[in-house]
Amino acid sequence: MAAAQISLPLPVLPEGWSAPNDFKAIGPLSAPNQRNLEPVGPHFLAHARRKRHKRTFSEDERIQANENVKKVEEEDGDDISEPENELMLGRDAKDWKGQDHYAVLGLSKHRYRATDAQIKRAHRKKVLRHHPDKRAATGSSEDDSFFKCIQKAFEILTDPVKRRQYDSVDENANVEPPSKKAASKSPSAFYKLWGPVFESEARFSKTRPVPMLGNDKSTKEQVEEFYNFWFNFESWRSFEYQDEDVPDDNENRDQKRHVERKNNNARKKKKTEDTARLRQLVDECLGGDERIKRFRKEARAGKDKKRLEREAEEKRVAEEARKAKEEQEKLQKEKEEAEKAEKAEGKKAKEAAKNAAKKNKRVLKGSVKDANYFLPQGQEAGAKRIDEILGDVDAVLGKIDNEELASLAGKLGRLKLAEEVGNVWRVEVKRLEGEGKLKAGEVRILSS
Repeated sequence: MAAAQISLPLPVLPEGWSAPNDFKAIGPLSAPNQRNLEPVGPHFLAHARRKRHKRTFSEDERIQANENVKKVEEEDGDDISEPENELMLGRDAKDWKGQDHYAVLGLSKHRYRATDAQIKRAHRKKVLRHHPDKRAATGSSEDDSFFKCIQKAFEILTDPVKRRQYDSVDENANVEPPSKKAASKSPSAFYKLWGPVFESEARFSKTRPVPMLGNDKSTKEQVEEFYNFWFNFESWRSFEYQDEDVPDDNENRDQKRHVERKNNNARKKKKTEDTARLRQLVDECLGGDERIKRFRKEARAGKDKKRLEREAEEKRVAEEARKAKEEQEKLQKEKEEAEKAEKAEGKKAKEAAKNAAKKNKRVLKGSVKDANYFLPQGQEAGAKRIDEILGDVDAVLGKIDNEELASLAGKLGRLKLAEEVGNVWRVEVKRLEGEGKLKAGEVRILSS
C-alpha cells in the first residue's frame, strides 16, 4: 500500500501567548523520523461508507438504525417477536392500567413465565423500533404515545412488587376450563384440556410445589392429594392493581380514607369471588374425573366384597351354631332318652327284684310250712307255733339282701323233707350269727 503525505497547517496561537519570551529549553529536539499513517477506526469506516454509497449523514444514520434493529431481531429470535396491530400502536399512554403490558413488549406467550432477561431484551427491541428519535429519523408521523406505553410496561414488569400486582389480575394468562362435552370426548382429552387450567391457576399458590392433575395412571393417593390441595387452595392474589387511584393531596383526607376503604372492600369482594370461582372449577373437574368414579367403584366393590365375606362368615358361624345346637339337643335328647330308658329298666329291674324278693320270701315261708313248721308228721301246728316260726323267718329276712335271699330260696325250693329244710335254715342262721347280723338266741326255733 502506497504511503500518502498529508500537509496540515499549524494551529493559530492563542492571544497572550508569551512562549518566545518565557521559553526555556530543557533539552534538544530529537531527530525527525519518517512514519506511514493509515486511516482506521469507526469514524473512518463511516466516512468511507458514506463516500462509497454517496449518502448524507442523516441517510446513513437512518439506514444503520434499521440494520441495527434487524440485527437485534435476528439475535433475539422468535421467542419475543410478535406482530404489532394498529389498535395496540394507537393506545393512549394515559390508560396504562388498561393495557396488556406483556403484549406491549411482545411477551404475550410468556407472560408471568417471562424472565428478567427476556423482558430487558424485549424492551430493547421495542425501543430500537419505536424510539421518537428513530421515528423522526425515518420520517414517520407516529407520535410517542406507544413509546410511553412501552416505557410504562417496562417499569411495571421490572419492579417485582408492581409485576406481582399486575400478574394477580392478568386475565390473559388464564386458561378457560373445557366444556363437559369436550373433556369427555376421549380418555386423554380430559387430562389434556384440564391440565393447563390448573397449571395456569398454580401461579397464584402460596404453597410450593403444587400437585398437578396427572393422568389416567395416577394412583389414588396422588389423585386425593391433588384434590385435597386444590379444595384447600391458598392464593396470594390481592387485586391491588385494580384499585381506584387515591388522591395525593393532603387537604382532602376524608376523600382519601373513603377511597382506601372502598379499595379494601373491593379487594375482599374480588378475593371471595375468586375463591368461589376456583372452587367451582375444581368441582367441575372432580365431576368429570373418571379416576374418581373408578376409585369409588373399586371402593364399593371392596365394601361389597367385605360385606359378602362378612355375611358369609356370619352365615357360616350361624350354621355352625345351629348344627352345634342341634347336636347338643340331639345329645341331650339321647341322654334324656337313655336316662329314661335306664330309669325304666331300673324300675323294671327293681320291680322284678321286688317281685323276685316277694316270690323268694314266699318260698322261704312256704318251706317252713311244707316242713309242717318242723313238727312230726301228722301233728298239726298251732297258731303260736306258726307265729314263732314265721317270726324267726322274718328275723332272718330282715338280715339278708336280695342275693342272699335268692340263694337261700334256691336252696330251699328244691327240698321237700322237713329235716333237710331245717338243716338249711340252721346253717343260714349260724352264718348270720357268725357275721354278727343276728344275735345268739334271737332266732330260737330255726336255729335248733
